[in-house]
Amino acid sequence: MAIRKTSTQESTPVQFVFGKSNYRLLIISIVVVILGFILMMGDTDIYSFTKIILAPIVVLAGFTIGFISILKKRG
Repeated sequence: MAIRKTSTQESTPVQFVFGKSNYRLLIISIVVVILGFILMMGDTDIYSFTKIILAPIVVLAGFTIGFISILKKRG
């Protein structure tokens, strides 16, 4: 005779903290920050426009997108 276990818990769908669009924005922000750090890399011409002006703006934009993705209402 086989003994069956009965579950007392009902299966409920998993609720994530953020919505799908929040996670997309978060991934985009991570990619933008990585791109900014890649723009900062290199050995040649340390005082170039890309390394001094463009790369920090790209990194700050990535952090801003990440901040927005956290604060955005689920939807």
